[in-house]
Amino acid sequence: MSKKKVKLNELDFNNIGAWPQQAKIGLCVIVGLIIVFLGWYLFVSDKQDELEGLERREAELRKEFEDEQGKAANLEPLKQQLAQMEQQLQQMLRQLPSKTEMPDLIVDISQTALATGITNELFQPGPEQPKEFYAEKPIALRMVGTYHQFGGFVSGVASLPRVVIMTMHDISLKPRSGNKDATIAPGSPLELAGTVKTYRYLDEEEVAEQEKQQAEAAKQGGG
Repeated sequence: MSKKKVKLNELDFNNIGAWPQQAKIGLCVIVGLIIVFLGWYLFVSDKQDELEGLERREAELRKEFEDEQGKAANLEPLKQQLAQMEQQLQQMLRQLPSKTEMPDLIVDISQTALATGITNELFQPGPEQPKEFYAEKPIALRMVGTYHQFGGFVSGVASLPRVVIMTMHDISLKPRSGNKDATIAPGSPLELAGTVKTYRYLDEEEVAEQEKQQAEAAKQGGG
């Protein structure tokens, strides 16, 4: 005996209990699929987006970890290199004049200028300006001499027992006559005017005092 085929338009949705068994099973399957879809859409879909976000975050953290691991591997050689550089810096600073040698050095610079025949019309040391590891000493000067005499002065300063670093600031070199367009003869007098700075190293007590002052200034600024 063949089963009677059920048509959808023959089913009474107001009396589902009277439906044939095949139609009831079909309806249950459809309802089940709808429930599964709604459950996935309402719960699983959001969790899937969250999972994808966590996977991206995991990749970012893994990349950061690998970068930091690479830095940590190079940290010790960098520390050794920094220590060597600091040691070299201290050695270079120690070659500069000390606090007690500075007054004699200023006199030596002035005497070197006189020894080469230069006239010191102005040679006025200013107050020291302490920096982090060293102190600079500005000297306002006005000297008169020839090219050869100035060359001898520079050579004489370079041959002093201590390393002497002199930097020039706002320096002008012009004919003594004051005429900028005048022809400079080999032996004609020139006027050198401006400010030079020479440097000395700070001893351990002075460095400690500098650090103390900086710490107090930072504390006051933060307060």
